[in-house]
This record gives sequence, C-alpha cells and structure tokens, in this order.
Amino acid sequence: MSRESKERNSKERGAEDGLRDGADELPEYAERVLEVAELIPSGRVMTYGDVAEWLEEGGPRQVGRVMALYGGAVPWWRVVRADGVLLPGHELRALGHYREEGTPLREAARSAEGHVPRIDMARARWDGGGQDHGR
Repeated sequence: MSRESKERNSKERGAEDGLRDGADELPEYAERVLEVAELIPSGRVMTYGDVAEWLEEGGPRQVGRVMALYGGAVPWWRVVRADGVLLPGHELRALGHYREEGTPLREAARSAEGHVPRIDMARARWDGGGQDHGR
C-alpha cells in the first residue's frame, strides 16, 4: 500500500470515529469532553457516562477514548469508571491526586490485589449542580 493510500485510509478512519480531524487540530467533541473535565470541582468525580450525558452526545466509550487520547492536559483523574476502580496503569498517580484533593475513597479489602482503594462514588460523584452547560 502506498504512503498516500495509508494516509488517506488513516484520515478516513479518523473522520469515521469523530476523534481525529487533523494532526494538530483537536476535534470539537474532544474539546467539549475536556471542557467538562475542567469543570469538575477538586475532590469530586464524574463517570465517563456522566460526561456523555452532560454533553447529550456520545457514550462512555467515546468519552473514555477522548480522555485516553487527549486528557493529559486536564484533571483526567476526575473522569472515572462507574464502579470507582482507579484507572489501570495509573492507579498510584490518580491516588496521589485523590488524596491531595480529599476525594472520598473506600479502602480496599485485604483480598484486593495491591490493596488499592476505590473512589467512594456515593460521596464523590458530582452531578454538575450549579453549572450552566447549555441545557
């Protein structure tokens, strides 16, 4: 396959998934997801599904993809799995942020691998209250 064909196919795949418009340009949906991540107060979290619901677009997987590709410049640790399990491979970094911010945690059971706590979703989850997000 020629270089031009590979580039064209890559661009077509990027357009299909809506997450890559160009090498230097942040897709509009990604910008919106990252804006929500920046709104989440210190010590609070939203799930991937919460962010999608807030935006009234996409779903948890799309939000997770945006966070994986572009989330490094925002408080990524505040967008989490619904079960409160810390992001695999980033548990210790995230845990440092949660402890610094006072995010409610549930201590891990002694049987849990690595004894890494989970987020206490009942206390830490933020519903976006007090913020105008265009609804």
